[in-house]
Amino acid sequence: MRISGKKAVFFDLDHTLWDFEKNSAIAFQTIIEKYGLGISHNEFNAHYSPINAKYWKLYRDGEITQQDLRYGRLKDTFDLLDFKVSDNLLHIVSEEYIELLPVNSHLHDGTVEILEYLKSKYSLHIITNGPDKVQELKLRNSNLIHYFDTITNSELAGCKKPHAGIFEYALNLAKAEKSQSVMIGDCIEADVQGALDFGLDAIFYNEHKHEVSSAIKQVNHLLDLKTIL
Repeated sequence: MRISGKKAVFFDLDHTLWDFEKNSAIAFQTIIEKYGLGISHNEFNAHYSPINAKYWKLYRDGEITQQDLRYGRLKDTFDLLDFKVSDNLLHIVSEEYIELLPVNSHLHDGTVEILEYLKSKYSLHIITNGPDKVQELKLRNSNLIHYFDTITNSELAGCKKPHAGIFEYALNLAKAEKSQSVMIGDCIEADVQGALDFGLDAIFYNEHKHEVSSAIKQVNHLLDLKTIL
């Protein structure tokens, strides 16, 4: 089912275009090997991913700070592995991880092709809850930044998805009309429901094929967007 009347497309970044899981795994492998921690980076990442998701929800909901997020997700992962690590090393690992993460540039399959396709038809924009400098580095290092006319992050907007304020900020920055815009992202709560509650059309990037209401527009692969937009 095609969507008509749109002029602006807003994308989430992490887990939608930029392959967070793969890039994160590479960063942790580098750190684990550098410090000779003697734990499996594959096992570490298997535990880290769901813990990170839990902490991001808390951060998104305003229940913890960014520093709580960065420290807590690591502490809980090491604890789950029953691996003793000092607070000093935890803080070092946290900082190095943030430095290494945006250096990697793996993208979700079809990212460049779909952006090339959409760029000739729409203005393209980013709305992300990630920190300003880190997100910009991700876009630059993965050679995506030139596709986007504006980049809205939660630091600039003063609030995080799913708060209506970040969508309003992004639309104003892009000089886009709500009725002529659509949001695309992987998080049903932050990206999709947040946009819909604000009155902005949305498409769920449902890579893992979660069960959702049939009323929600969705794609399982980025290139499927060609059938909608």
